[in-house]
Amino acid sequence: MNTASLGNPAAGAARSVQDVGGQNFGSLLKDAMGQVNQAARTGDAQSHAMVTGKANVVDVVTAVAESEVAVDALVAVRDRVVAAYEEIMRMPI
Repeated sequence: MNTASLGNPAAGAARSVQDVGGQNFGSLLKDAMGQVNQAARTGDAQSHAMVTGKANVVDVVTAVAESEVAVDALVAVRDRVVAAYEEIMRMPI
């Protein structure tokens, strides 16, 4: 740890977490949002292909189901983050 982080313990902790994990929470969240967005686009593309007669029903159902699962997982994570934030805000100082 460098001496600059000694004056600011939060900066030192953030730096050590980033060094260990390789990514910070913001970039993990951004990657997850990108994956959910990509799953939704794939489902939309498969649905459009089905309407034009270029896709199989099984492929469309699979793509839409994957998109739904990705969105459900993202909503569950969001709910847990909000609940954790609310719990932290209720803590006495």
